[in-house]
Amino acid sequence: MSRDFQLPGRSPVYATNGMAATSHPLATEAAVNTMRRGGNAIDAAITASAVLAVVEPAMTGIGGDCFAIYAEAGKPLVGINGAGRAPAATDLQWFLDRGLDEVPVNTPQAVTMPGAVDAWDRLLKDHGTISLGDALQPAIRFAEEGFAVAPRVAYDWAQYAGDLSGDEGSSAIYLKDGAAPVEGDIYRLPQLAKTLRVIAEKGRDGFYGGKIAEAMVKHLRALGGVQNLDDFAGVEADYVDPILCNYRGIDLAEIPPPTHGVTAQILLKILEQFDMENLDPDGGQRFHLEIEASRSAYRFRDKYIADPDHMTVSVEGLLSEQLAKDLAGKIDPDKRTADLGPVDVPGGSDTIYLTVVDSNWNAVSFINSIYKPFGSSIADPATGVLFHSRGNCFQVDPGHPNCIGPGKRPMHTIIPAMVMRDGRAILSYGVMGAAYQPVGQIHALTNVFDFGMDIQQAFDHPRLFGPSGPVEYERGIPEATRKNLAGRGHELSEVDAPHGGGQGVFLDWDRGVLVGGSDPRKDGSALGF
Repeated sequence: MSRDFQLPGRSPVYATNGMAATSHPLATEAAVNTMRRGGNAIDAAITASAVLAVVEPAMTGIGGDCFAIYAEAGKPLVGINGAGRAPAATDLQWFLDRGLDEVPVNTPQAVTMPGAVDAWDRLLKDHGTISLGDALQPAIRFAEEGFAVAPRVAYDWAQYAGDLSGDEGSSAIYLKDGAAPVEGDIYRLPQLAKTLRVIAEKGRDGFYGGKIAEAMVKHLRALGGVQNLDDFAGVEADYVDPILCNYRGIDLAEIPPPTHGVTAQILLKILEQFDMENLDPDGGQRFHLEIEASRSAYRFRDKYIADPDHMTVSVEGLLSEQLAKDLAGKIDPDKRTADLGPVDVPGGSDTIYLTVVDSNWNAVSFINSIYKPFGSSIADPATGVLFHSRGNCFQVDPGHPNCIGPGKRPMHTIIPAMVMRDGRAILSYGVMGAAYQPVGQIHALTNVFDFGMDIQQAFDHPRLFGPSGPVEYERGIPEATRKNLAGRGHELSEVDAPHGGGQGVFLDWDRGVLVGGSDPRKDGSALGF
């Protein structure tokens, strides 16, 4: 699909030796510089992620979690689960006694153990060529010397400044005179810089033990948290086998539960039952099917996805061909289905995203998050660590597999993706945006493989989201399409902020070129060499 150069937009980026695509230009540059010095995709990805933990504080940080899929040429896919667990002293009864039906976001009860730093360390030791200390150097420089606040970063900061003002650490570190910085301001994070220097010197143990861990525990417990030093010391990322799901000759790889990557795969398998490639990519029929398929997929997510040690159904059952056909058969192609029926499985059980492909065409799909904007809005004033709020993803329901409990991992919304063909990675990509991510991934994937868009066009394309409640559409959705959807029975509402953001690199093995794209909904860029 050719680009119209008379209209606003940007071209995809082409290169041959390596490419990075992140949500911030400073992180993209750091990744490319790492590869120019001889580093590989893992080195570059973790360097970029650390930079983003400084320059995009509303979206990510060392107080959060991460997941990654690594496709090393000629070897099986590697997945890593860098999700932290609930503290050992977590007690469901505490929530029930207070009549809570969810884990409140801006509280220490929402703070599960941060798993990102351990996952970074393990990936570098097992698959990288540089040390964690080397990878942290650009981030340390930006935290100490300052960085210019980018437009989307400024927008997010301003939106959630009120949440930050409620915590002593957050207001002191992430606000200036009680206000968020504005676009173009130079901002420094000296407390975080000192913490990063300790991690660079002592490795992951410098974060999960010693004075840093003691300070984090002290701050959280002073606010009513139950975290202790053993909880931090026990954090350990796990290698996992990515789940593959076939779609018209390609395989979509996702990290298994507790992520909801399987939600994207259920959605994709439902859409496979329809003649997608012959639809208008901007038309009502395409978006109607996307909405209805997502309604089914998310119902299964909400009922079944949890820490795999506590799931009551298998991933194989969720991805069965029969289930996809049954769910597709419940979709009325002409109107919204009022009742989707019971959620039964056939027998059998805010965020940054970046991607890097190196000179050997090893690809990594990488995502790091503190969940809600600014996470829990709790920051330790001594270390500058902003804690995530991933515990909010737990259920407060004793009968639910995702019920909060000691040592459990919550259902996770962040999902890196990799598309494979004939055993090789052909697209390393992801779409940010909390619950939107499965729909965003499949919208972008079908844009490329059904509708012939390049990766940049796939991200530029307008989006909507409506697995429950009104369908929230971006202003880019054509008016005729909105009227068509309303006529099919969908309630529509214009969304305030855009749906997510995305990055991707397409690996064109036939021509020997890498093609990168970066979502205009963020400040980011793709850059190759």
